[in-house]
Amino acid sequence: MKQKTIKNPVTLSGIGLHTGKTVRMTIKPAGENQGVVFTRVDLPGKPTIKVTAASAVMDEKVTRCTAVECPSARIYTVEHLMAALNGMGIDNVSIDIDAEEIPGMDGSSLEFLKALEKAGVEQQQADKYIFAIREPIIISNKSAMIVMVPHDHLHISYTLNYDHPLLSSQFFAQSIDADTFAKELAAARTFCLESEVNEIKAHGLALGANYQNTLVMSPQGPLENTLRFTDECVRHKVLDIVGDMSLLGYAVKGAVFATKSGHRLNRMLVKKIEEQRQKYMSSSAFNATPSGVPSVSAAGSTGRVFNIDEIRKILPHRYPFLFVDRVIEIDPGKKGIGIKNVTANDEFFQGHFPQKPVMPGVIMIEAMAQTAGVVVLTSGAHNGKVALFMSISDVKFRKVVTPGDQLLMEIEILRDRERTAHVKGVGRVDGEVAIEAEMMFSYTDAHYLNS
Repeated sequence: MKQKTIKNPVTLSGIGLHTGKTVRMTIKPAGENQGVVFTRVDLPGKPTIKVTAASAVMDEKVTRCTAVECPSARIYTVEHLMAALNGMGIDNVSIDIDAEEIPGMDGSSLEFLKALEKAGVEQQQADKYIFAIREPIIISNKSAMIVMVPHDHLHISYTLNYDHPLLSSQFFAQSIDADTFAKELAAARTFCLESEVNEIKAHGLALGANYQNTLVMSPQGPLENTLRFTDECVRHKVLDIVGDMSLLGYAVKGAVFATKSGHRLNRMLVKKIEEQRQKYMSSSAFNATPSGVPSVSAAGSTGRVFNIDEIRKILPHRYPFLFVDRVIEIDPGKKGIGIKNVTANDEFFQGHFPQKPVMPGVIMIEAMAQTAGVVVLTSGAHNGKVALFMSISDVKFRKVVTPGDQLLMEIEILRDRERTAHVKGVGRVDGEVAIEAEMMFSYTDAHYLNS
């Protein structure tokens, strides 16, 4: 893949969502390997800020937006513009701006996308910088969590779970490229709950927000507005991740699984990705691009995502008794992570507390056991075998699991021998432990199932 810039300059103006100040911004073509560089033309000396992980503002006091800085200047709310650049695959632009905040436009990336399309996209000669995730990254804070694992392209899944009748269980997953970004994400607008408005304004934020550029969600729906997508809010969360990940200054391959995360966790993810890139810069498995920006091939990585079709090739289970949807990382012989998306359509909810659906504990155990089966049978040591449940111990149920939850199952292999395996499983929902147990399996030849 080659780097890209724009063909012609394009100017946008508007009001900052948080500062309420009028701002004018001009996006201009830039040379290869420059990256995205902001210039504060309103300040003495016209300081510049190159967007990198080092220039990202990590201050916890910066909430509800993303900012970049240099010693003498800062620019707020860059995420929607950066999402448009990242989503379109544009690597190099210079941006002149005469205020401290990007114009809010309609609260989405749509106007930025239209402006960049009008300017035209131009391919350059230099190779695009791409880093492929080598090891799983897990970040959590209370009930919020982000997991990123190796994958052959950028894929983002998000579970939205607010204490709100319309936002309690939205889920969205999408592979990110220029086409899917334009069609599925760009128009999704920023939002807040009606109950949050006074608190946000008390902190001096949202001075430029209104019902047209921000979805203010009441229990009945957005105030003085209509949704562009029935799940517009969760789509905007994915848009924010696309924008915040562009703080790295290079493209990334990997699968992101997020639950209730916001800009703070997104920035922590950026920091961890950059730390991993630095770690592998001296590795013999690391390949540097001609410009010196690293790109790690997924080939040979211990991490791998197993989708439902691949899981069916490993496990003998089938509907309605296949309870693991994806295994998002396996470190052979050591550990793995599986996902079960709990939905109201799961068969067991028809008879298990149907008035107030609760996932049965035995099904949670079975889901962990199936994840463990994938982990132990892909180590290379047990080809042509199946794993049969022998025993279970130290079971603890700690949290009720209901439709809309995502059960993240962490499997650790405690002991793996020729005939048996001993594993520990921990299932989490929103970062909280829902179930834990230790399990024993015995191996037998796969032809046993056909005898």
